[in-house]
Amino acid sequence: MKVGIFGTGAYGMALASILSENKVDITMWTKFKDEKDELLKNQGNQKLLPGYTLDSNIKITNSILECSKDKDLLIIAIPAAFVADLCKELALYADKDVNICIASKGIEQNSGLFVHQIVGNYLDTENIAVISGPSFAVDVIKKKPIGLTLATTSMNAKNVVNKAFRNEYVKLRHTYDIVGTEICGSIKNVIALASGMLAGLKASDSTRAMFITEAIHDMEEIIDAFDGDRRTVLSFAGFGDLLLTCTSTESRNFSYGKLVGSKTSKEELEAYIKNTTIEGYYTLESIYQLLNDKNVTIPIIDLIYDIIKNGKNPEELLTFLVTKI
Repeated sequence: MKVGIFGTGAYGMALASILSENKVDITMWTKFKDEKDELLKNQGNQKLLPGYTLDSNIKITNSILECSKDKDLLIIAIPAAFVADLCKELALYADKDVNICIASKGIEQNSGLFVHQIVGNYLDTENIAVISGPSFAVDVIKKKPIGLTLATTSMNAKNVVNKAFRNEYVKLRHTYDIVGTEICGSIKNVIALASGMLAGLKASDSTRAMFITEAIHDMEEIIDAFDGDRRTVLSFAGFGDLLLTCTSTESRNFSYGKLVGSKTSKEELEAYIKNTTIEGYYTLESIYQLLNDKNVTIPIIDLIYDIIKNGKNPEELLTFLVTKI
């Protein structure tokens, strides 16, 4: 099997490590020449994944054509904000009905589109898959057992992605609910901001567990608003990823929220945003607008928005949890 991976960040490399273990022919694409040169020179990125070495058989390229030509599967593993630009170019080279696997999480800010919708707008394929679940890159490269939700639009995409990824430490559970899976993967980053705030406020474990429970119900409501399957909230992409992202300091969203809850200065917060990719920070804007456009009220989203964007006191979270209906 031949696979092209678009994105050489920590998660892209982690996915490559699984495929390499499964003896897949891999080509990885990065937009940046200096990043390509570093990866070729050092067989990895020590800043992102210290101590990890990419398989020497993995090809690194700046060419979208080279990464997409004659591939059985194309994996998109770049930040959601850049997916449209990639797909515009990819549309020039990708085969009709190519299998696309989306590992990116988030919602495009200006359009409010989920990633599978962006891909569908540019690429002529019925074979779209989304993988999502609790899987920090550092755990994946260490071959720790992980579980991922695999959502697809076709049986062919399901079979191809299963063949590429499934092995003795990677478990995939299938669903056709792409919308619900993407919502879970996006919203959990927003919820993690608030979970981090509670940690910054030194809230008890009991209070944080209360918050996560309430958040699950709110995620169900959001999935329902977009005609997804409410049951998806109980999947690896839902509860599994929510639990991981809301409780671990390895989560950048949680870490940023903790800074907010700790009343960190505005200057320090801005510096953190500038130097770190915080998907939840950008997804918050998109989901807030999308819900308003649908006239759907999700109070926890409104409150997180007011705290992050309008400077409301994060201590309001504590009162909110008790008074929330």
